[in-house]
Amino acid sequence: MSALDELRTWQEGLRGQFPQITANPDVAYLDSAATAQKPQAVLDAVLTYLTTGNASAARGTYPWANRTTTRIEQARDRLRRFLDDPVPQRSGVHFVSGTTEGLRAVARDWLAPQLRDGDEIIVPFADHAANSTPWLEAAELLRQRGLSVGVLPMPYDAAYDYDTGRLAAMINGRTRLIAATHIHHVYGNDMNVHRLRSAAGPAVPICLDAAQGVGHLPLSTTATDVDFVIFSGHKAMALPGTGAIWARNQRGPTYAPAGWNGSPNTSGIISLVAALDWLDAAGLDRIARWNTALGARLTDGLRTLPNIEVLGCQNSLATDTLVQQRQGIVAFRHRLIGSNDLGFILAAHGLLVRADGHCQGDQGEKTASIRVSLHVYNTAEEVDRLLAVLAALDND
Repeated sequence: MSALDELRTWQEGLRGQFPQITANPDVAYLDSAATAQKPQAVLDAVLTYLTTGNASAARGTYPWANRTTTRIEQARDRLRRFLDDPVPQRSGVHFVSGTTEGLRAVARDWLAPQLRDGDEIIVPFADHAANSTPWLEAAELLRQRGLSVGVLPMPYDAAYDYDTGRLAAMINGRTRLIAATHIHHVYGNDMNVHRLRSAAGPAVPICLDAAQGVGHLPLSTTATDVDFVIFSGHKAMALPGTGAIWARNQRGPTYAPAGWNGSPNTSGIISLVAALDWLDAAGLDRIARWNTALGARLTDGLRTLPNIEVLGCQNSLATDTLVQQRQGIVAFRHRLIGSNDLGFILAAHGLLVRADGHCQGDQGEKTASIRVSLHVYNTAEEVDRLLAVLAALDND
């Protein structure tokens, strides 16, 4: 029995918990890598907080403010448990507006003050630009002060995975940081970050962009031994404008954001806790299996269409492949129709996809493509509908 057949009843029960999905039965939302839809439990948690307990955190002594302060601290503990934190009493959790702000904060407030002339950092320039630009900004800041920091490109292999053999050869006594990505936002592959620690050695900090991983599949900081995990809440079914930096505080100084801490996004943090609770209850292992199975069904269909070019590792396309399959993200181009035009065509059929360059770094794709990103509320029927529309274009 396939995963789609085995999990169908479970998935139908979850799909019914997303108001925007159920209110639009003729629309297939296929852009969850941009932002995920929200289950009713998250919406209810936010509304309840805003109508029964709304107050500023850490800025009052009255009961409402105290309760909010307590809930924010409990949210930090909740996130540590969600990430399988091996030493929670040592780590820090800092709430930010999203992945981009989080990566920039680590680059500016933690990394830059430590760097000295001749130091090196390793950056994944074929991943999301949010995981390259902040490190380049930090290096430029130091250049203006007369310090030269080497920003070296992360090596990739032919399957668009990190080449850990070449990475290990790059590590030396001046390596101060490796920036990496959990799930690639264009190719959909798991970047196998659990292998990075052995390549990096015991002393080099690793900062992980987990924007496409948190909320889609389990992420254990015990197993990966990374030093930072940064993600956006809105991609993990919470509200926009919230995210988090988890800092291990083991290699290098303890992370602390510079400057004055303003009022936290309390409703966003409340939504994030509710989203983590919902995801745990649904089962991240099953969510990952569903999304992977949908991605395999899609790539199986796409490779039969003569005018479709699927991006990324070609050996991961078949359902029965021995190569790790895509984690619910598939990008492709049509050989005769421009990607932006194709995006409009698909939208006219109620198929909502991303059609552009997907914010890749300088070593990424140079031509726009269609990105389909699936989540637990998507169905096999929606995938088949997309394939049918693409097939019909070839017959016109």
